[in-house]
Amino acid sequence: MAKKWYAIHTYSGHENKVRTNLEKAIQYALQQESFGEILVATENFAVMKNGKKTITKRKTFPGYVLIEMEMSEETKHLVENIPGVTRFVGDAGNEKNPMPLSELEIARIRGHATPERERVHAEVPFKVGESVKVVDGPFCDFVGTVDEINSDRGKVRVMVSIFGRATPVELDFMQVQSI
Repeated sequence: MAKKWYAIHTYSGHENKVRTNLEKAIQYALQQESFGEILVATENFAVMKNGKKTITKRKTFPGYVLIEMEMSEETKHLVENIPGVTRFVGDAGNEKNPMPLSELEIARIRGHATPERERVHAEVPFKVGESVKVVDGPFCDFVGTVDEINSDRGKVRVMVSIFGRATPVELDFMQVQSI
């Protein structure tokens, strides 16, 4: 029987604990051949703290763990009896056979469908119309108003006063801070 990917729902915040407990239970039950990889999907996220850019890992799907396994009554029972696991996702009323994830879904989740370079998502710390101070670059110490936010590129357009005229300046999120 071939291994397929399944999503299991867990208590939020217990994903890594569930993965660890699953790995131990699989070894204890001598079921290593029936299980493959156990994945808690994460992504890198850029956050501004005290004017410094820090990269943190965040769970892409909080409350879910992906598991590669051969589905049988024994393996399903083993997974469902791990503390913190609530159920398999995709039962669709059929308690015997949860729906496996497609290869395309797994590729997208694992990042194989995205470009080779690792993508870092930035948290948007500003709102349009908010007053900000430029803390880096040629416009350092200028004060302006956020005019536009481009979260995909990590850029913000700020209207600053240069020689008495409002001038748009495109800056990186890390170059400005809220007042």
